[in-house]
Amino acid sequence: MSLYNRSVMENHTAMNEFILVGFLVPPQLNTILFLAFLVMYVFTVLGNTIIITIYRLDTRLHTPMYFFLSHFSTLEIGYTTVTVPNLLRNQLSQDKAISFPCCMAQMYCFFFFGTAEFFFLALMAFDRYVAICHPLHYHSIMDSRCCSKMVLASWIVSSLVPISPTIIISRLPFHGSHRINHFFCDVGPVIKLSTGDIFLADLSVFMVSALVVLSSFLLIVYSYICIVTTILRIPSATGRKKAFSTCASHLIVVTIFFGTVIFMYVRPASLDSADQNKAVSFFYSVVTPMMNPIIYSLRNKEVKEALRKMIERMHSARKPASVIRAVTY
Repeated sequence: MSLYNRSVMENHTAMNEFILVGFLVPPQLNTILFLAFLVMYVFTVLGNTIIITIYRLDTRLHTPMYFFLSHFSTLEIGYTTVTVPNLLRNQLSQDKAISFPCCMAQMYCFFFFGTAEFFFLALMAFDRYVAICHPLHYHSIMDSRCCSKMVLASWIVSSLVPISPTIIISRLPFHGSHRINHFFCDVGPVIKLSTGDIFLADLSVFMVSALVVLSSFLLIVYSYICIVTTILRIPSATGRKKAFSTCASHLIVVTIFFGTVIFMYVRPASLDSADQNKAVSFFYSVVTPMMNPIIYSLRNKEVKEALRKMIERMHSARKPASVIRAVTY
């Protein structure tokens, strides 16, 4: 093969892939980071899977709040699975390339699960609003049919939202550097690499993101204003504490998620830093999904009780087998 043909082939290959820079650390720390990321990912998948499982097994948890929580745990698993497995591969591999189609697919999926998270947090806030502000009509408003429709609509809309921005970004020209200074194909870093006019791409991402974030944020804020107003009207301190405890876990998750997202995207351009962006993105896309099962289980008596009974059932199911082995021997 001639030098010219080899150069043409390399340029053609480069045009169809990106390089994910990831976290730049000394080589001796790569293994430590890999193990840390792996533990976080396993804990996230395991913790959210446990929440989904106990919801399925314990009929006492078949309420709207836990129905939404089971779907929320499902999207958290997807949220981290979009980025972490590839991050683990890149952490120990010299080849940090990701093909253009895979990059676009990762961008779409991350956008999809991120949108779904906003919607489900809003749904869970609405559920607490109805439960506290309209307790007598709670079961008639939040019946299984209504909840199923809201969940289905959230998944469908979330899958449609990223289509337009992803298509626009995929048609941008990328003839310069292909090194994405991030650990996954995030929208911002990918657009920055384009050598063409990025106005339409920026506009589409901004419009869609603003619509999703503002709509969900306003619904959550309105719900909690009504919730707090209703709670303050409860005469007894015990009643106020009990009412507030039913939405404390959700409020903590909302505060953490919206706090990191607002810090990430609503700040002056002068404070923008690639390393800081990676750290914040890692927090809300990996650390937060890992913390959610802990927040909901530690602050929720029903979840802890259901988990305890599930462990007891698993333990009792092993006893006959151990007895049989003891008698055999």
